[in-house]
Amino acid sequence: MEEEAAQLDLSHLTEVEQTMILNVLLRDAELRQREEGRISKLQQVESDPVRLQSFSGSWFNEERAKRYQSRGADIVHASIRRKKRGKDMLVMSLFEDQKEQSSTEKQKESTEENTADLKNTGKTEDKAERETDEEKRDRFVQALAVSLFWVIISDHWSSAVDSEDDIDSGSTELDDTRFGSVNSLHSNHMMSGSLMSLYSVGDFGGVTVTGRIQFSLNYDPKREELHVRVCRCQDLAPARNNRSDPYVKVYLLPDNTSRSKRKTSVKRKTLNPVYDETLKYKVRKSELQARVLSVSVWHLERVRRNLFLGEVEVGLTQWDWGRSQPTWYPLQPRVQMNPDAIISRGTVLFSLKFVPAGSEGGGYPLTGELHIWLREVIGLLPPKRGVPNTYVKSVVLPDESGVSGQQTRVVRGSVSPVFNHTMVYDGLQPSDLTQACTEITVWNSSNCLGGVRLSIGSGVSYGQTVCWMDSTEEEMSVWNTVIGNPNNWVDAVLPIRTNLQLCSE
Repeated sequence: MEEEAAQLDLSHLTEVEQTMILNVLLRDAELRQREEGRISKLQQVESDPVRLQSFSGSWFNEERAKRYQSRGADIVHASIRRKKRGKDMLVMSLFEDQKEQSSTEKQKESTEENTADLKNTGKTEDKAERETDEEKRDRFVQALAVSLFWVIISDHWSSAVDSEDDIDSGSTELDDTRFGSVNSLHSNHMMSGSLMSLYSVGDFGGVTVTGRIQFSLNYDPKREELHVRVCRCQDLAPARNNRSDPYVKVYLLPDNTSRSKRKTSVKRKTLNPVYDETLKYKVRKSELQARVLSVSVWHLERVRRNLFLGEVEVGLTQWDWGRSQPTWYPLQPRVQMNPDAIISRGTVLFSLKFVPAGSEGGGYPLTGELHIWLREVIGLLPPKRGVPNTYVKSVVLPDESGVSGQQTRVVRGSVSPVFNHTMVYDGLQPSDLTQACTEITVWNSSNCLGGVRLSIGSGVSYGQTVCWMDSTEEEMSVWNTVIGNPNNWVDAVLPIRTNLQLCSE
């Protein structure tokens, strides 16, 4: 009778509702375990009992104990376990699966806790038997609310330790219409400004940057992996109490999302940490030509934001992959880069072919055709932190009808989107190629990131001065090759320049 009095009547809940509740309780148990581990580690590094109470969240446990004498989660667990097998088999199996994954020691602890709770609740047997269905429902809702609140609190404390927590984890919006040039994304091994600063906000001057870092880069062609071996740091700046707890974080820019982030372990109380850890990226070697490796050092804070200790940015465009020995690099402060300093937001790879009328036999094609095979974009530099949604537009100018525009599908979440899309424009004569311009632009959502213009660059089309006949020397060279080699594909690799005035709009 004592055990039955401690149970809740869950007959009014459907199987789906019970399953949802049980999933919450299983998540609750998982977070409790993680919380215990966090507190155990915190007790080893924090000697002040007042701070320990605040940081560990024990104040919440004390307040909860004052309001709720029994553990609501255990009562709900026990109630679900007591359900007869049959239609509730799914709920029971979920619980049994979770139970089998627990260790023998935790099973014993859970049994002891449940027994104690059942003894306490058994003392109120008579009162429990007199409870109405409405009162039982209220008690169940109260127990579930306590459990859910604990999940939220535990998730908060857990994320405070496990999340990125870096001071550069904020985001900043850039004006997509203001295009300019970097010194350059691809010109030097060492960057003159911090590319990572385009995606971060915060105070990076809290600690004066000193010291250096040693690492090496290797590429495994068989596995298509970039290996960043972080060796050690020397003479780092002290962050707290003449010491630091440093770790190294790496991004393969321009991908600034969590998928690109790699981190070493944390070395405690040292200014000369030794890591000897290898961080790996699955990436094609051709993509590395448009990538920048960001290597930064941080001091780990338990509660407050982590402190920036310095960084190195290495352009991989002309990197010597035969250079495998670790190299020392001086750590640099994070210097804010002006968005107007960016001349290119990546590289576009495509092929073009002009097919004259009747050149394929049988009088086909009836008119001249321009074929554009849009392959991919590599090293796309998004205008803001986050996942890009990229597509490419093309138009042959002049476009008096306004209907010649075509575009690819949208590729989400990649800084090197592959399109493999062919666009065909007909009605062209060989003489039109010297008067026309093929404009290819790259877009993120509704914002134009830049593009290329293929023409002879004369500034004049059919006797009229136009703004879109402004091709660069590289673009003019590609277009002249297309004109001079009909029926042949011409491959092109061109920077996505950002100084385009969208005259076609």
